[in-house]
Amino acid sequence: MAKSLADQLMKAGLVDKNAAKKAERDKRKQSKHQHKGPTEADLEKQARLQRERDEKAERDRELNRQRQEAEQAKAMKAQAAQMLAQNALSVDGDIRFSFTDARINKIKQLYVSQEIQDQLAKGRVAICSVDERYVVVAKAVAEKIAQRFAEAVIFLAEPDANQPDEDDPYADFVVPDDLMW
Repeated sequence: MAKSLADQLMKAGLVDKNAAKKAERDKRKQSKHQHKGPTEADLEKQARLQRERDEKAERDRELNRQRQEAEQAKAMKAQAAQMLAQNALSVDGDIRFSFTDARINKIKQLYVSQEIQDQLAKGRVAICSVDERYVVVAKAVAEKIAQRFAEAVIFLAEPDANQPDEDDPYADFVVPDDLMW
């Protein structure tokens, strides 16, 4: 039968009996200590690892939420562009209609017919844009587009805005609708 390593070392004279017993005692103590349960250092390490996992999961959730919001905004913009393409009104005309594009802070012009000009002034149609092209659409379509992508609606006249204030000193001097500026 094979002898233990301690017996073989004692027989060779490399280790005495007391050193072998001490090594065996240390080995037993260490195994007992391991069976008792995790140490405080182990518990701290586990708690730290759990915190790191929780923080990483929270960061991942936040990044995923941001990514989903970006995708949703892109989809809404694409829907608005599609609605503009499908519902664009023909505006061929020789009357210049000026409006302010708040996105670039400039005054732009669009040549429209007399009928479209009247409808623009009364707020029945609106001017919208998703890219660089301006399109005239019905007010109902413009409101649906504004729900999806508010920056697309460039000009929509509000009929109530044309009513003068009660204390306006120039209330008696009405500006004609056909005035060109």
